[in-house]
Amino acid sequence: MRYATTKWLAALAAVVIITFSAFTSAAAAKDIELSFYYPIAVGGPIPKIIDGYVAEFEKENPGIKIKAIYAGTYQDTLVKALTAFKSGEPPDIAVLLSTDMFTLIDQDAITPFDGLLKTDADKAWAKSFYPAFMENSRTGGKIWGIPFQRSTIVMFYNKDAFKAAGLDPNKAPDTWDELVADGQKLVKRDAAGNVTQWAVEIPSTAFPYWLFQGLTTANNVRLMNEAGTKTYFDKPEVIQALQFWVDLSRKYKIQPPGTIEWGTTPKDFFERKTAIMWTSTGNLTNVRKNAGFAFGVAMLPAHQGRGSPTGGGNFYLFKKMTDEQRAAAFKFVEWMTAPERAADWGIATGYVAVRPDAWDTPAMKKYVADFPAAAVARDQLKYAVAELSTHDNQRVTKALNDGIQAALTGTKTPAQAMTDAQAEATRILRPYQ
Repeated sequence: MRYATTKWLAALAAVVIITFSAFTSAAAAKDIELSFYYPIAVGGPIPKIIDGYVAEFEKENPGIKIKAIYAGTYQDTLVKALTAFKSGEPPDIAVLLSTDMFTLIDQDAITPFDGLLKTDADKAWAKSFYPAFMENSRTGGKIWGIPFQRSTIVMFYNKDAFKAAGLDPNKAPDTWDELVADGQKLVKRDAAGNVTQWAVEIPSTAFPYWLFQGLTTANNVRLMNEAGTKTYFDKPEVIQALQFWVDLSRKYKIQPPGTIEWGTTPKDFFERKTAIMWTSTGNLTNVRKNAGFAFGVAMLPAHQGRGSPTGGGNFYLFKKMTDEQRAAAFKFVEWMTAPERAADWGIATGYVAVRPDAWDTPAMKKYVADFPAAAVARDQLKYAVAELSTHDNQRVTKALNDGIQAALTGTKTPAQAMTDAQAEATRILRPYQ
């Protein structure tokens, strides 16, 4: 009798195990898996933050699994994403430059968000972002990208250097004229006449077109149309802006001659080799941690107007997802751009929180109260314009970059450089007009 009972219990246990296995297998089969390409190398604090967000999202949304893939630079990530797309296994979600929008559309690689905006809450979410950031996120009446890690250019300045030069350490130059006047007091030379501290460094490698827009925007001129089919590089206001940039070194002698490396500009600032630098607000946390002196943050100086281009990355949804995957991907993007996450991301990185209500969260209010400089980029958004973005964007941007650098190194006049850049851009964009 004991033997029969044991056999019966063993059989029952087997049924339970089989049933449980079938249940867990069915549950696992229902998991929706999404690949998420993110533009940074493995290591450092940013992947840890992203990994933390992913883990939190998965905990709140059981059944959705996000695989974060750290793909290198923005350019590396774009190449890898498009290569994967062409091979039939694209990412589901990617953070790529906002200026990659036309390239991704031309490759038929992404899908707009509009079809996913089904509820009033979804539609309200799509309208919750700063309009300046949406300029590089929509075209043709459709939303193709959602702002995530976005920025503007701001001006960092060494308050100690200003004080030593007899300038007000709490007042950055507010106009081009003030930049020149203050700059001539900020330059320091040794006994032999060699410059030991420049007044200002505006980087002209890596993203020269972007920094140039800090000058063209202040001169009340845009570099392209909204459709991304035309550029205006040879307009008189554009040439005048480039002439001013050239004059900072050749005429006024307050900036180093030739080109200035994007990557070394913060180092020059920390080492007091320059009193002012123009760079991304994304450098805010870096400067706060590494500047061994009191520093200020200010909007870019005005001329005929004021302003900066926006910059940074958007979320994009790639094609070839199932409807279930697309819905899950949309939920992840909504979750990642919620006010509290936008605030947390901005505090942790220095990027601009991409929606106004993020600045009303308790965490952000405390952050700004303790560190008012964090609000400068936000306040500058009212004057911001879209970053240069066109069809065949990389070739058009290269034409402009080459022209800028030719003027700064003296191989062409600003007028000739911009005339040549416009001719090349017109040739590249002709098929899209």
